[in-house]
Amino acid sequence: MAEQLVIEGIKAGYDGSTVLESVSLAIHEGEVVALLGANGVGKTTLMRVISGLLKPDAGTIKFEGRALSGVATHDRLELGLVLCPEGCQVFPNLTVEKNLLLGSFSHRARPHRETSLARVYDLFPRLVERRRQKAGLLSGGERQMLALGRALMSCPRLLMLDEPSLGLAPSITLTVLASISRIAATGTAILIVEQNVRAALAVATRAYVLSKGTVVASGDARELATSSDVADQFLGGRIGGSGNA
Repeated sequence: MAEQLVIEGIKAGYDGSTVLESVSLAIHEGEVVALLGANGVGKTTLMRVISGLLKPDAGTIKFEGRALSGVATHDRLELGLVLCPEGCQVFPNLTVEKNLLLGSFSHRARPHRETSLARVYDLFPRLVERRRQKAGLLSGGERQMLALGRALMSCPRLLMLDEPSLGLAPSITLTVLASISRIAATGTAILIVEQNVRAALAVATRAYVLSKGTVVASGDARELATSSDVADQFLGGRIGGSGNA
């Protein structure tokens, strides 16, 4: 598989405080990569850097061979680099379907609007039932499905998911995480930050562990899932269904 995203030596932070120090990683086409670590180690910061919301102090990012230095956030979206942020962010006063259609506003996504909408409804049949309902009336799980569906409407080549199961019931978490494997099977690469470490490693191909803003472990997700050293040193103990990521 060709490398889709290559990050080398990223240093970044806020107001003079360094959060990320010399972070490097790579993601291949159609691959699910989990980014793990305790709260506050820089996982969300790295996603903000990749999407262009935060300018790094040092390092390089290449997406499908193109350097992203100086490329604005909206232009990265046009390239197919899409962030689905934490918090089930939706437009509460618009219907479910209008929320989804807003996800296809980019030039690259507009020609595929109908196909993308059918794909989202296939992944999340509950959204079909709710398509004329205002998003503000949805349950937490339905809002997360909607947020993920809207991100898919952008026709991502690389989809970044920040805590997609946060606050969801276990049954809804399984539905959301199962959709990630189906999305990756179509060739979309996925970078996932997920509080449920066991679930993240179950759907991921590979994983990176961050500690104090640096990558301290990486490798096959199945191997990391059985590594007591990784769990004890960097993930707050034995890997379980409620571990922090």
